[in-house]
Amino acid sequence: MVDFRKWLLALAVVGLLLGVGASTANAQGNAFTCSATAVPNIVRAEGVTELLGDLILNCTGGTPTPAGTAIPLQNVVITVGGTNVTSRIMDASNNASEALLLIDEPFPAAPNPPTATPDVTAPATNQLACLAINNTNCAITSVGVGLGAAGSYNGTTGGPTGPGYNVFQGIQQGLNSISWSGVPIDAPGTAGTRIIRITNIRANASLLAPGSSTSLIPTTISESIFVNGYQVISLNQVTNVVGDIIPGLIATTPTPINYQQCNSVNTYLLPTGGSFTDNGIGVTATEGFRYSFKPQNYAQIYSVLVNGAYTPPGHPVDQDVLDFGYNSESGFTPYPPTQPGLDEGTSLEPIGIADTGTQIQFNVAGVGAGVTLYAPSYVYLSGNYGTGTPIGVAVLTTATSVVPPLATAGGGTNGPEVAITSTGTSSSVVYEIWYSDPSVLESLTVPISVEYTSDTAINQPPTTTTLTPATVSVNFYPISTVPTADGGPIPRFVSTAASTSLYTISACTCNLLFPFVTNQSGFDTGIAIANTTVDPFNTLAQTGTVTLNYYGNTPGTTAPVAQYISQAAVPAGQELVFTLSNGGGIPGGSTPSVIVPATAGFQGYIIATANFQYCHGFAFISDVGAQKLAEGYLAISLDIPGLYRTGNLGENLGH
Repeated sequence: MVDFRKWLLALAVVGLLLGVGASTANAQGNAFTCSATAVPNIVRAEGVTELLGDLILNCTGGTPTPAGTAIPLQNVVITVGGTNVTSRIMDASNNASEALLLIDEPFPAAPNPPTATPDVTAPATNQLACLAINNTNCAITSVGVGLGAAGSYNGTTGGPTGPGYNVFQGIQQGLNSISWSGVPIDAPGTAGTRIIRITNIRANASLLAPGSSTSLIPTTISESIFVNGYQVISLNQVTNVVGDIIPGLIATTPTPINYQQCNSVNTYLLPTGGSFTDNGIGVTATEGFRYSFKPQNYAQIYSVLVNGAYTPPGHPVDQDVLDFGYNSESGFTPYPPTQPGLDEGTSLEPIGIADTGTQIQFNVAGVGAGVTLYAPSYVYLSGNYGTGTPIGVAVLTTATSVVPPLATAGGGTNGPEVAITSTGTSSSVVYEIWYSDPSVLESLTVPISVEYTSDTAINQPPTTTTLTPATVSVNFYPISTVPTADGGPIPRFVSTAASTSLYTISACTCNLLFPFVTNQSGFDTGIAIANTTVDPFNTLAQTGTVTLNYYGNTPGTTAPVAQYISQAAVPAGQELVFTLSNGGGIPGGSTPSVIVPATAGFQGYIIATANFQYCHGFAFISDVGAQKLAEGYLAISLDIPGLYRTGNLGENLGH
């Protein structure tokens, strides 16, 4: 069987060359001529299974097969240039594909949507498929001149002339070709234009370099068609552009939030309740072009427009009208879909139906112990919607039992927040598009809330620095390493997003700079560092040690004075007071372990780090005894909103 298919593919190419030559010889007669055209789809650069525009043959002339005679069989091959065909394989035993060839634009008796109209004046009343396994025996006996229901491709299953097949299933050939063997293609003669349509071709756009979202000349995907067989068909414009590649997702994140370890954050999210800190950190995924975000199938769109309700994804058969803009992840599904062989064997999934709508993953890395992230169960999209227009919505894939209420322009309230499951230090949420407006450039902004209960005694949550923040990346989902039609879900994507900072957790420290201190030339310096976490504003009282870092020297030396760390915590509401000449401690205190040793003869600057959040410092320089000269100053805050040196959140410097 495999060798036979290879022979047919080679025959198609040779036959095309022979057919072109023969058509020239017959140019003076009533030649059977087909001109290929296509309207390209805009496809996502991140996509592995992007649905291409249909390739259409408009055929005229020739001599129709006499009534009661078998229509000549043709072999048809399409190839996609530069990348892989990724249409779903419906039957692995013979590589039967979801790719279809249709003749005479067959129109179903009960179209979906019901308002759809046919493209031809004499539509067939049924779509009758000849499966790939039977492609070598899809013979049709001619009923004479006619198109659609009046011709040989009438969709009937029996009668005096036998079945009137009008849908033919393709076979995957290699990485980038689909073939149809033994397709009965009859010349229309004087009846008009016979339309042959190739649909449900998916391709791996991620293998080709994309254009930018603002590029006037995007990278393209082309498709070529070859036909040969028992009747000469002259082809014009055999290669056509069927896809324009543009990035489909643009991610943006706000300025990262810096949380303090000693302050519990958003504990209101716990079952026991607690305090509110913020509305979450909004991370946004925006369409690279309109209708980059799509529901699984048109039934979801129809439900919103007609029934005024959002509908969960499923596998309804609702896309059976050719050349109708369904704007979903699914392709064409023949009517009725229950014809044996048109279902995928394992899941009974109709041909052409995608597994899901567009899914978008928000992945947070660097989530420390004790931290839980929360996200809404559903989020409304934003965009330039018209007044009263239904707005798009995306639902958390772990909360699909929740159906959002319909919201129109002006917005709606996002769903209740739910905890995000973590794996190690990573937390991930995936949202699926349930409805989107193909005429509006839409954005999905997910507020990710950070929650933790502070316990500094066990260093929970662990602190980060500006060099190791929690980061977030935004991608289409699922990410796949399968670049061919051999397997994997539809749609699927490659990862292209970079990680950006989302939040940091800083230790509750207070960092002060005393820019000049001296105990030389008859001068001395006194310093006071106050632990001001006791106040009338219900601030959490904190205690902690103080580290003094001396930068300078004493006379006759170049080495800095050793660092001093207090041996015990400075209590909330008290001060550490000392001079360079004599040292010091807590006035009135009785704890020798917090006594600061003297650093006689030192001159330079001091950076003090206190292990409590709010501290303030004062320095006083004078001659010994303060008889002649004296000057005092406030220490400079190195924290935000002071000099921003530490990235730690403190209090503003007073002058």
